[in-house]
Amino acid sequence: MPSPGVRPFTDADLDEAAHLLAARHARHRADFPALDPAYERAEATRLEIAALWEQDGASGGVAVRDGRLSAFIVGIRKDDAVWGPNVWIEAAGHAVGAVEDVRDLYACLAEQWVAAGRTGHTVVVPSTEVELVDAWFRLGFGHQHVHAIRHAPGPGTLSPLPAGVVVRPARPTDIAVLAALEIALPAHQQLSPVFSRVAPPTVAEARTEWEEDWGTRDLSPFVAELDGLVVGSAIACAIEVSSMHQGIARPPGAGFLGFAAVAEEARGRGIGRALGEAVLLWARDAGQATVVTDWRMTNLQSSRTWPRLGFVPTFFRLHRTIA
Repeated sequence: MPSPGVRPFTDADLDEAAHLLAARHARHRADFPALDPAYERAEATRLEIAALWEQDGASGGVAVRDGRLSAFIVGIRKDDAVWGPNVWIEAAGHAVGAVEDVRDLYACLAEQWVAAGRTGHTVVVPSTEVELVDAWFRLGFGHQHVHAIRHAPGPGTLSPLPAGVVVRPARPTDIAVLAALEIALPAHQQLSPVFSRVAPPTVAEARTEWEEDWGTRDLSPFVAELDGLVVGSAIACAIEVSSMHQGIARPPGAGFLGFAAVAEEARGRGIGRALGEAVLLWARDAGQATVVTDWRMTNLQSSRTWPRLGFVPTFFRLHRTIA
């Protein structure tokens, strides 16, 4: 197959790009009907693409075959202090008609991005677009992060608690240990094999935030006790509270397992699963039909615990760094 024509993205491309994205979302919803049906309409996907395209530092391109768009990419820039010099291709920032064309298009854009010093590239891809995921892998991307969903549980479908473990709603008297556990997850992810560059807050900062916000945030924290000592925590909330799960990637009306951590000395006892199940029950009791969570694929504990709890990937976040 000959290579497509490649050129910069312009405002005039929004309509055709919107139709490509709406078609991709319709395919995605065939497997995950809890995703928002609004984005099967090009009017809605056009707004999503335009919102990315209008951001400062946005750039993009299109691949063209026989006078029509066969692929588009719109990349944005996030905070360099957190992500290093970067380009993010969000879930609404790309779609293809001919899968292989995304490689030609990325090759053209990446040359410009790397020349500008933007060497960390991230793309969010529907898990069901197997050939598209493979195309990004063949561009040197690796599997960094997972978005996933499952149905809220019915009665009698969860596991018994491990011996000596109690899971309960957190109380103000738990703030000190909640702050310490809030640090445990990002600190763990700075280690091998995750090597996250996102620095955790200090325990003092986390404690201050908990004290100032207690009872004012739309969060439902839980703690797990082992033989009377708090060794784990989790946070449940509505998906609308999440800053990561937005737009086309947000199943409306879902619950969200936003955080879970277990103290190092208590890991391997099923406490993470118990916390996750507490969040599932919270979502069921709140009338939410589905629950969403996400995890780093290279976090060995998370990438094993949450699939065992029934979470099925909806999106993969892929990443590459050009040395």
